[in-house]
Parts: sequence; structure tokens; C-alpha cells
Amino acid sequence: MTASLTASSLSSTSSAKLSETSGNAWLARLLLTKIQHYCCGEPVNGIPQMTEQEVTMDSSDDHASAPSVKKSGRASLLDSGEDFEVLDEEDIDDDPPPLEDAGGGKGRTTDESEYKNADSDSDTPGPVEEWLDVLGNDHLKKKVLESGEGRDSRPQKGQNVKINLKTYLADGTLVEEQPDLSFTLGDGDVIQALDLTVQLMDMGEKALVQANAKYAYGVRGSLEPEVPPNSELSLEVELLKATDAPDLELLPPPEKISLSSLKRERGNVHYQRGDYAFAVNSYSIALQITESSSKVDISPEEENELMDVRVKCLNNMAASQLKLDHYDAALKSCVSALEHQPDNIKALFRMGKVLALQGEYSEAIQTLRKALKLETSNKTIHAELSKLVKKNSELRGAEQAMYKKMLGNPGSSGGGSQKLRAKSTWALSWKWLFGATAVAIGGVALSVVIAARN
Repeated sequence: MTASLTASSLSSTSSAKLSETSGNAWLARLLLTKIQHYCCGEPVNGIPQMTEQEVTMDSSDDHASAPSVKKSGRASLLDSGEDFEVLDEEDIDDDPPPLEDAGGGKGRTTDESEYKNADSDSDTPGPVEEWLDVLGNDHLKKKVLESGEGRDSRPQKGQNVKINLKTYLADGTLVEEQPDLSFTLGDGDVIQALDLTVQLMDMGEKALVQANAKYAYGVRGSLEPEVPPNSELSLEVELLKATDAPDLELLPPPEKISLSSLKRERGNVHYQRGDYAFAVNSYSIALQITESSSKVDISPEEENELMDVRVKCLNNMAASQLKLDHYDAALKSCVSALEHQPDNIKALFRMGKVLALQGEYSEAIQTLRKALKLETSNKTIHAELSKLVKKNSELRGAEQAMYKKMLGNPGSSGGGSQKLRAKSTWALSWKWLFGATAVAIGGVALSVVIAARN
């Protein structure tokens, strides 16, 4: 009786645990069967005694279905994070016979080993690609040669970084070696390949970068360093240091002048290479430096130097914007330059060109004439003004011809109208003369009649 109660309580506990943890009916049925054998071979909770043949059949069925269950259930259990164990030992009062006796333990051991292997595989990082395609177009790739301090140590855009750089051509020719190269990340101080890949480097990391000509020195190449046109480059980079950019308000005036001039010169490099959008970006950064307020003392001479750099940046920016066909922006840059220096010849010349391109020929001619008065020997201004005057005259002649065509022959119509006007004037005069004569004759006759009556 005690064995039956124990079997009943154990079977109910086991049944509840099985339904809660795994829900696999074939394991539950096998376990209950073994418990029945263990406890005097009596039925448990009204479940009929299974014959040895039924146990064997169930066991064989379970072996046949186990692989499919394992195959379908393993991924779902691992993915969901559920416990893979069927029972916990602490929930069982007496140790039942091992499941291997029923033919199911071997499969469970296999499942457990595969589960552990799966866990170990998930903990192991997957294979890392040797080359990182930075932009996804296979034109800029990066490979780590020596690992750095981790992702948290990566520099941010706007910080000043220091690197060791070696530049090679595709055939392995060393072009340039620059130890302790410093630049501001994201400002366009260096070629795009460096600006884009250094942001992805950990501090202390050494990397190899392969760059298409588009992200290096382009179709024109470079004279310094000497890089042929359309050359792919291989860059060996080591990230040494990253610091925050200085506060412009606290920057001493000489350093502010030097920094803004450096950004302007970088814009000139972009302009000479035909990268006009990058040139505008560099000039804009230089302008921000020159226009920033200062919390330190600055002399009038230093203010004049900053003003000179500012006007140069505005003039060069206007030239770049003209190349990009951004006429409104170019005109705004010229106006800003002339606000600081009203007699700046370059600003007047570029403003005249912008106005001409916008169709404002009269204003453009006036602006160029003002520039020519300031520098009468300037052949460029003289040639541009002559060309513009000629074009304006041709345009006015074409407009007059168009108006004549629209209104007919203004000469013949004008002569006819004058003759008609003269004829009508003479006709009007004779009418008045005739009327006046008739009135006078009438008056004389009336006077004679009155006198005769008297």
C-alpha cells in the first residue's frame, strides 16, 4: 500500500513536472512505466500495467522519433533560453532507475552533450571577416593588423587625432611616411580614406587600409606627395592619440589665426583638385574659427589679420560656389566680403560674374566698372567687362527687333500718323476760320437791319 501511495504521489509529481518542463509525452510515458515496475509492478493512479512488448514498442518508437524531436526541438529550446533538463533531482524523493534501462537515457545524454556543445558554440565568437568593406562598394577596405583597446576607445568626429602613417602605391612603392601626423577628424584635413577609416579604429590599433583613387587623390593625382592619377593606395595606419578640439573662445589669437589659415589652405588644395564641395566645407570651418568670439585679449593688428583671413575665405568660397553653380550662395559670399572690405577687387569681380550669370547685366556692368576703376590695369576685369557689354548690346538689339516685329514697322506707321495729324490740324483751322467769318457777316447784317428800322 505504501509503495502504491509512493508510486501514486511520485507519478503525479513526475507527471506535473514533466508537463511543466518538457511536455514530451514519450519521456513521460516511459518514466511512468519504469516507476510502475519499480513499485511492485502495480498500476499507478488507474493506469493499466504495460506489457513488456508494449514497452519495447514504445521504446523503439521513441528511438525512431527521438532524432526528429531533437532536430526540431533543439533549436527552439536553445533559442528561447529554456532549460533543457527534463527533471530536477531535488524534486524526486527516491532515485528511480536510470532512463538508460528503458532505452531512453542514451538519447538524453546525446541531447545534453549537443546542448552543451551548442552553448559552447554560441559563446565562441563567430569568424571575423579579415577585411571590412567600409562603404559597401569594395572601394574602401580596412583590415586590423594589431588590435587596440576596444570600441569604447574609438575617436569621435571633431576630435584631434594623431597617427603614424605609411602610404604605398598598389605595387608596394612607398610614397610617403608621416609619423605623428595630426589632424581634426571629419574636417577634411586629410584624404577621405583616412577621415572615414580612422573613426573605425580602436586606440592603439594598427590597420591596413586599401583605398580606391576616388577616396585618395582622385583622377588628378598629387604632386606632394607624388601620386600618379587614378592611383589606388595602401595605407598603414596606427592610431596613437585622440583629444578634444580646443575651445575657440579661449584660443589665443595667434593660434586662432594659424588654425583658420590652415583650414583655408586645405580648402585651396581641394579647389585645385576640383573637389569644390570639400573646398566649401574647409572654407566654412575656417570662417567659423575667424568669426568665433574670444574671451582673451586681442590686439587691433590681430583683429585685422583675422579679418583678412575671413575675407579670403569668403572670396574663395564664392569661387567654389560658382563652380558648383550655386549662384545665390556665391552672391551672398561676395556681399559678405564687401561688407568687410567694400573695395575688395576680387569680391567685386566675382559679384559681377554672378550677376551676369543670373541675367542682371546692368548691375553686373556697374559692378565690374567699379572694380576696373580700382585697378585699371587688370586685364581680366577689362576682358570680362568688354564681353559683358557686347553681350548686353546684342541682347538689347535682339529685344528691340522683337518689339518691332510684334508692333509692326514703327517708322512707316509713325510718318503716316504725323501726316494725318497735320492734315487734321489744317482742317480744324479752316473750319474755325469759316465759322468766324460767318459769324462776323451775320453780325454786320444784323446791325444794318436794326439801323434801317430806326
